[in-house]
Amino acid sequence: MKVAALQMVSGVALQANLDAARRLLEQAARAGAELAVLPEYFCAMGRRDEDKLALREPMGDGPIQHFLAVAARELGLWIVGGTLPLAGDDPARVYNSSLVFSPAGACVARYDKIHLFRFDNGREHFDEARVIQAGADSVRFALTARDGRRWQVGLSVCYDLRFPELYRAHARAGVELLLVPSAFTYTTGRAHWELLLRARAVENLAYVLAPAQGGTHENGRRTWGHSMLVDPWGQVLAQQAEGAGVVLGDLDAAHLRRLRSQLPALAHRVL
Repeated sequence: MKVAALQMVSGVALQANLDAARRLLEQAARAGAELAVLPEYFCAMGRRDEDKLALREPMGDGPIQHFLAVAARELGLWIVGGTLPLAGDDPARVYNSSLVFSPAGACVARYDKIHLFRFDNGREHFDEARVIQAGADSVRFALTARDGRRWQVGLSVCYDLRFPELYRAHARAGVELLLVPSAFTYTTGRAHWELLLRARAVENLAYVLAPAQGGTHENGRRTWGHSMLVDPWGQVLAQQAEGAGVVLGDLDAAHLRRLRSQLPALAHRVL
């Protein structure tokens, strides 16, 4: 199955970001992708954290969700909408949510980011908990490819990558593909992005598809990019450093099965 990680450099204007996302989705569909995953905050990288509140949507309704549903249906793609702001029970905060749409345009899964990023090195300051409400549950879904093969897919977002217990829970449930839509900062991405992605692939003997924001944004923030597909042996199969683009690669079920047979580490778990 061919999959695509869509790298963006999102700005502050919603419609411009949706237009850019549509172009990338069309490019992925033309290349034969069956699954296309957008990065975290694909719909907007605001000037202030509070800008997310103005874009929040109730679950099941709103222009961002409509955009994803229509694109999935028109392009015949499984689409994961990296993250978008969904309303919760706290008027001062939103959920940072990843939604999965089938080629029929139906929303089949929702994951609310569990781990909220905080970083302060004296020059850069981030605290997602100021405007984001943490999710509580891990989420997986089944994707039936065009060849009839059924893939088990686990959802995660960005900072989740530093918490291997989430991915181990996915592995215990039989997940074969891990998705990590992200907006890693340039500082933390340069230090840890590839290292963490490859580690999650190796320890769980799973493919990892990680679309990212990658470049200098209209709000002045710089993100690391390097969207990539990693195989279950930790090999980077495809990657793009910076700038908007489509990172394409193939999931090989026989390769996955062979590696898990040769090294049955998942069956050797004790704790």
